[in-house]
Amino acid sequence: MVQGTFMMHDFHYLGRELYCESVRVKDIAERVGTPFYLYSYKTFTEHVAKLQRAFKSVRPIICFSMKANSNLAVLRSLVKKGAGLDIVSGGELFRARKAGCPSSRIVYAGVGKTDREIEDAIRARILLFNVESVQELDRIERAAKRLKRKVNVSLRVNPDVDPGTHAHIATGKAESKFGLDVDTAHLIFMRRGHYPSLSICGVHVHIGSQIVRGEPFVRAFRKVLILLAHLEKEGHRIKYLNLGGGLGIIYSDERPQTADEFARQILPLFKGKKYRFIFEPGRFIAGNSGVFVTRILYIKRTKAKNFAIVDGGMNDLIRPALYGSFHDIWPLSQNGKAKKLKYDVVGPVCESGDFLAKGRFIQELNANDLIAFASAGAYGFSMSSNYNARPRAAEVLVRGSRFAVVRDRESYQVLVRGERIPKWVG
Repeated sequence: MVQGTFMMHDFHYLGRELYCESVRVKDIAERVGTPFYLYSYKTFTEHVAKLQRAFKSVRPIICFSMKANSNLAVLRSLVKKGAGLDIVSGGELFRARKAGCPSSRIVYAGVGKTDREIEDAIRARILLFNVESVQELDRIERAAKRLKRKVNVSLRVNPDVDPGTHAHIATGKAESKFGLDVDTAHLIFMRRGHYPSLSICGVHVHIGSQIVRGEPFVRAFRKVLILLAHLEKEGHRIKYLNLGGGLGIIYSDERPQTADEFARQILPLFKGKKYRFIFEPGRFIAGNSGVFVTRILYIKRTKAKNFAIVDGGMNDLIRPALYGSFHDIWPLSQNGKAKKLKYDVVGPVCESGDFLAKGRFIQELNANDLIAFASAGAYGFSMSSNYNARPRAAEVLVRGSRFAVVRDRESYQVLVRGERIPKWVG
């Protein structure tokens, strides 16, 4: 009998043991060691399918935002289900191609594209660039001219809308570094003849991440529609309309909109329009598809607090330290008789900011117990580092009753790979 099943994903308790799909998580921990990231294939692919179904009337291109999770096995799983990829760097282009993503389903955003990155993407024949500045547009024009290619470009419009999310992940306000103001975007379309090597054929808007209400999207898209009406009246043909990503997920007590609810709110805005729609979800697909599993090293009791010190730290999962983010805590083995105590769960990194959770009431913990931090599939491993010379964690993918390590735990040798000591150092 399944007990305590969590919404929106395939992590659940059977009896008192935590499972990912049909695999007991403790069995993975015993084989792989800790810490590690654990992903559910079913959850990843079903979230893509939810968006595909919700927007099937407009046949969208769903380009997963791979900055959320760039593991090759994850990307390959999504690409095989028809997803494309939203990239923001040359390294992500390299990974996208390694994962087998067709170039016709790759879109390239980001405010700081280099000449090499632009040229590599042109040679790869990606679908289009999302352009963030006039200077970048000039640079892409020069690269396209050098390579004798006609390149598709979409202008990222900043609609100056507050998405009601954390300041660090709000991207559609006027003070943000992202995108072009509406007047500048309009002027570029008017001057499109200055860019003979570019096909300026799209508009892009992305206002932020972890947005749980539809209202900010509606306000932003209405502003874009006004721009589109002016452009079309002036004879400019818009082929691609990229509505970005940003759909929120459940971390704690949020009540985010579903894919169907989102579609019901925004599709009427574009009724009768013949654009090719592109979406760039990241967190919505990946967030609840993964957990971060750690082992308790020590229980430290002070006059002020109980500390559960675990073997994973801020270098592995930085969101709590960076954003004050909440990740629910699931013991791998529940103890129905244990009393609940209040803990700060902290890591081994030498920083006061190295915490994964503060002031949490959890079943009484002991050294060697295993716990999982929920909703860690997005911006978890992809934001991890080697701070304190700590090897990065392993990544594991489950499908049904099978699991595989899809990224090895780093060794100490990996930490110094590429480094050398000059002879003149002595």
